[in-house]
Amino acid sequence: MVIGCSGGGKTTFSAKIAACRDLEFQSLDRDVRWLPGWVERDRAGQRAIIEQLARRERWVMDGSGASSFDIRLVRTDLVLWVRVPRRVALLGLFKRVFRYYGSVRPEMAEGCPEPLPDMDFLSYIWNFEKRYAPLFIKQIDQHGPTVPVAVLRSHREMDLMLQPFTQQR
Repeated sequence: MVIGCSGGGKTTFSAKIAACRDLEFQSLDRDVRWLPGWVERDRAGQRAIIEQLARRERWVMDGSGASSFDIRLVRTDLVLWVRVPRRVALLGLFKRVFRYYGSVRPEMAEGCPEPLPDMDFLSYIWNFEKRYAPLFIKQIDQHGPTVPVAVLRSHREMDLMLQPFTQQR
């Protein structure tokens, strides 16, 4: 299970892990949350899909929705928390927008072209550590106290974690 702030690189990292370890890659944004036209699926529908996905045997699930930690943490072996500095997350977001603006990126639901970020989204990234990290910690402590958590604070640390798997190929 890979969690972290938007723009930090968690989706790219998750896809690489899945490819290296021959695991199913599941994206909450692509597979659960969004319907075409940026319509958000209702919470009950999201939870039902997450329950189905989490029951599968070998997966990497990318997504930071703390409201589903109770479902996901009991089925995961490891939490990888991409916890990069805010400037890195903002730069990642801007790179993503530059690359995909107006088109649907590979890890996003069909019919959801990459938009320009609005102030709410920028505020989410800016305030992530203060507002959301404590919630993540609380949810992990509550629903997965025995699940190991590896905190990755840079892209270099993510690359180093992947290195043993990429050298085997």
